[in-house]
Amino acid sequence: MLAVDDPTTTAPDLGAPPGGADAPATTEGSVPLVAKDASRPTLRRSLVVLFAVACGVSVATLYYAQPLLPSVARSLHVGSATAALVVTAGQIGYGVGLALLVPLGDVVVRRRLVPVLLLGAAAALVAAAAAPTLLVLAVAVAVAGAASVAAQVLVPFVAHLADDGHRGRVVGTVMSGLLLGILLARTFAGAVAQLAGWRTVYVVAAALVALLAVVLARALPREDERPRVRYGALLRSVVDLVATERLLRLRSTLGALVFAAFNVLWTSLAFLLAGPPYHYNRVVIGLFGLLGAGGALGAAFSGRLSDRGHERLVTTASLVVLLGSFGLLALGRTQLWALVIGIVAADLAIQSVHIQNQQLVFGIDPEARSRLNTAYMVSYFIGGSAGSAATGAAYGIAGWEGVVVLGSAVSAAALAVWGLAQLRRRRQLRLLALTP
Repeated sequence: MLAVDDPTTTAPDLGAPPGGADAPATTEGSVPLVAKDASRPTLRRSLVVLFAVACGVSVATLYYAQPLLPSVARSLHVGSATAALVVTAGQIGYGVGLALLVPLGDVVVRRRLVPVLLLGAAAALVAAAAAPTLLVLAVAVAVAGAASVAAQVLVPFVAHLADDGHRGRVVGTVMSGLLLGILLARTFAGAVAQLAGWRTVYVVAAALVALLAVVLARALPREDERPRVRYGALLRSVVDLVATERLLRLRSTLGALVFAAFNVLWTSLAFLLAGPPYHYNRVVIGLFGLLGAGGALGAAFSGRLSDRGHERLVTTASLVVLLGSFGLLALGRTQLWALVIGIVAADLAIQSVHIQNQQLVFGIDPEARSRLNTAYMVSYFIGGSAGSAATGAAYGIAGWEGVVVLGSAVSAAALAVWGLAQLRRRRQLRLLALTP
């Protein structure tokens, strides 16, 4: 059991292997980066890149709608708050997939599971492209979201393939690909919609996901047959993990809050940019997604810091930056420079916390990484869905100012949860020190 952030223990040394951060782990008790046992297929750099691309393409399904909301609202004759429910539907679908499908990664060979999920996502995207009403579109996006949890099957898989001394770096690299997929999804959707309409976005996305399913069916490493576990028992074990692991509960709560803040920003941003004083078209609105590249690039660096034992420092600094970013975003109502810096700072902070969370959660039990990821990511996307839904209401009531207040409140809540956890940890460590 990894005890980092557990208030009853001191943090273990997660420093770099001898010879520097880039040296292979060859000391006694460590596992080389290229695994030798049958349960760990060889982890090549090209395979890490493929995992990163696959995660990016898969999770992009959730984010095509964000820059399309003004177009969807006009096309299907609904208001902005109602159109925002498409984003919420995708998040809810993803949450359902996390709860019911991702745990299968611990008992089903992932080389078979992942392509099946992706083909389901492709079919749902085709349905979204043909949707005649907002309800049909929301249902199709929800199904696509549920199937696109293939990304969250792949992340624990690559964590299994990596050795302990490099896991943070590898997971950070794959998450960088996932985050770039999120960012490029908005840019891609805005550009394609400007040229050929919002429905074409989903047609092209379906083709990309189907192609990815074929590639992964051939390229994913072979695995030994997984243990046979009844599905009901598998799901109950997720609940048991939440009940028994304090670290999991803490990091899941932080994940839910920071992803709520993420969705508060990105769900409302298209409406701000489409209206006064900016009046940007869909291409420019999509390009704003590239501002989050700092978060994607920071993910790999955050993973390296985790390998070196700096989890608490990175988490604290990131949460402070997140809260401060909403001050800049408040100015961004009329000041473009403040809007740009605020977006970059918020994305960097959110993704840094997320990487720290996942790295620590995966270390709790190597045999249950998919279920641990399920518990963490379900909380994560419950927070995201709540953030999206609340943002539609906040923007409808108070415009961008309402969004900033909501985002600031969520960020402050995350910082408060983290601060209380650290106070509790220090108090218990003092008690341990006084115990004879």
